[in-house]
Amino acid sequence: MRLTVRVPATVANLGPGFDAFGLALALHNDITVDTDAEPSVTIEGEGADELPPDETNLVVSAMRSTAEALDRRLPTLGVHCVNRIPVATGLGSSAAAIVGAVILAARVLDGIEPSESLLAIAAKLEGHADNVAAAIHGGVTIAYEDRRTWRSEHLVPSPGLRPVLLIPERDRLRTEDARRVLPGTVSRADATFNAGRAALMVLALRERPELLAVAMQDRLHQEARLGLAQASRGLFDRLREASVPVCVAGSGPTLLAFETEEAAVPDPGDGWRALRLDVDLDGARVLEETEQGE
Repeated sequence: MRLTVRVPATVANLGPGFDAFGLALALHNDITVDTDAEPSVTIEGEGADELPPDETNLVVSAMRSTAEALDRRLPTLGVHCVNRIPVATGLGSSAAAIVGAVILAARVLDGIEPSESLLAIAAKLEGHADNVAAAIHGGVTIAYEDRRTWRSEHLVPSPGLRPVLLIPERDRLRTEDARRVLPGTVSRADATFNAGRAALMVLALRERPELLAVAMQDRLHQEARLGLAQASRGLFDRLREASVPVCVAGSGPTLLAFETEEAAVPDPGDGWRALRLDVDLDGARVLEETEQGE
């Protein structure tokens, strides 16, 4: 059996929606597995020179963990990754690897489609559910835990959204480091502020993009994370001053901005890559499936 799955890049948090909101974008990694091939891992594209091409690769380890969670044994297989999502930039590269692995393992073992149980497996492997929910379902998602089970709701975003990723070419930031700087407690005023902005964010994403500049404001995590990425801090402040809706993409250092009729995203200058992308409305999907002997 040969299977290929395509998984979108994702931006988590979206300002006030810390560990809850996720947005899928049309920038994809493709993962192919072949149960007739010799055991191997090959990688091309982003991270090809730094990601491990062996059984410690996240795709392989996540497939093995999925098989264990389903109480099944994974067959030997060859894995080939075509990566377009930059690593360690806040764009869900690890979530893409995990979601692709969970879907592939489930299809190889049982022929089943993604479900809430697979969301729970992916969230456990990732450590939180915001990125993996958006990668599975596409569009805008809200992840939440109910009775110790991760669930998500899918929102169809406004067709007027015009996302722009601003990716620093030299800076990287590990999620673990970005979480380490977050305060252990927050004030009631800040919690109330974020609750209001998160509610407003749902309206802005679905129907009122003109509200994004206000809706994306946050008091829980962005200031601390921007302190780890001074170039991102400077660009973030310039965009805010120009009334461009902007937030830290995931844990950073990438920024996510939205262009509006009133405020275009300016050229960020040397050292930055600007990507104007569509919202991915489909989420992870199997592109190719060939049975043995075909």
